[in-house]
Amino acid sequence: MKLFLKTIAVFAATVFMSACSVFGNSGVEIAPYKVLEQDGAIEIRHYESLVLVTTDMPGGMEEGQNEAFQRLFKYISGENEPKREIAMTAPVIMQNQDAGQKIEMTAPVFMSNQGENQTMSFVLPVQYDFQTAPKPANSSVRLEEIKDYKVAALQFSGLLNEKNIQRHHSLLQNWIDNSDYQKTGSYMTAGYNPPWTLPFLRRNEILIPVEKK
Repeated sequence: MKLFLKTIAVFAATVFMSACSVFGNSGVEIAPYKVLEQDGAIEIRHYESLVLVTTDMPGGMEEGQNEAFQRLFKYISGENEPKREIAMTAPVIMQNQDAGQKIEMTAPVFMSNQGENQTMSFVLPVQYDFQTAPKPANSSVRLEEIKDYKVAALQFSGLLNEKNIQRHHSLLQNWIDNSDYQKTGSYMTAGYNPPWTLPFLRRNEILIPVEKK
């Protein structure tokens, strides 16, 4: 988790160069969801469907984040096997870019820590489903589909550092323990903003998959 801020910095510099500001406007599509319940800052959300492009982080979050991010970024920038060309609405700047289909960046960037299987994922825009999403050219990158995904979510501002992440993860887990829900999987961290966004205007989230007890 300690290098996550560096990942967001690369994300911001390459994708949001002209769209983001210090006032928190990322200028990109947000993965859609429905709020089922709300208790203060905590939401129970339902994501009907998410198509993710995912890669593992060999070496874990301490060593593998930058490499994982670059693999995913190359995928959305053209390192894929498209059936057709599509226009891109957000600027992506890369040198020596492989030919292929360019894909819009969508927020957030997800990171998951499931024991030894630590991963990073980008959410593809809603016009793609699992069948129509361009196939990755890199065998280390894979497409995944999540359907009927229910999570408890806690949004918070400030720096996306280890201390802030663990604090809000504990708050969300404590809420779940005292609710009608139970945890069904590992938590994810989500980041939405570039590092120059004013800390009190940043959007970060902890997401824990849940179901009714």
